[in-house]
Amino acid sequence: MNKFISPSLLSADFGNLQRDIEMINKSEADWFHIDVMDGVFVPNISFGMPVIKAIKKHAKKTMDVHLMIVDPDRFIEDFKKVGADILTVHYEVCPHLHRTIQAIKEQGMKAGVALNPHTPVAVLEDIIGDLDLVLLMSVNPGFGGQSFIENTYKKVEQLKALIDYSNSTALIEVDGGITDENIEKLSKVGVDAFVSGSFIFKSKNPSKTISNLKKLAIG
Repeated sequence: MNKFISPSLLSADFGNLQRDIEMINKSEADWFHIDVMDGVFVPNISFGMPVIKAIKKHAKKTMDVHLMIVDPDRFIEDFKKVGADILTVHYEVCPHLHRTIQAIKEQGMKAGVALNPHTPVAVLEDIIGDLDLVLLMSVNPGFGGQSFIENTYKKVEQLKALIDYSNSTALIEVDGGITDENIEKLSKVGVDAFVSGSFIFKSKNPSKTISNLKKLAIG
């Protein structure tokens, strides 16, 4: 089973964004993780369409776009146009989740659903078979650099059991507080994709840090 490292551009140096994108292109990372925040669902505001379009111009790997916004349905087509390959929406803001997932797939993107730390895995029972990815937040969404929530291991095990029981092909992604101290254990309990931001970009050698995380994830 492949293991994917998805560096979060939210922690990149915005004054040298192209440099950091090129570093990821040359590194052992698999995806670019792009957090979109609206200041409503989460207290922060981040990348808009023009910035994502500019990232796409230079990025040579999968664009893993995580929407932390209310009413994501309005923008699904726009995110396809600016280059999203995987589009993940939050369960907490989608009253018609099945319809939202179908709309993402109709645009030719892979569809993911994110769960906040307090949202139980069981809410996905009726839709897990339609998903390409489930993103478990291991910190409260909206800010980088937070500490990992230990209950995440249990949630991963519950999600893995649900995926296996449903014969789903959904990947499990975890976002928040991922370091060289917890990635091995997360991999062992069933995580496929790892989002890491400040741990990568604040390290002395980000490319080497990515390589080390990849090794630990593969085991």
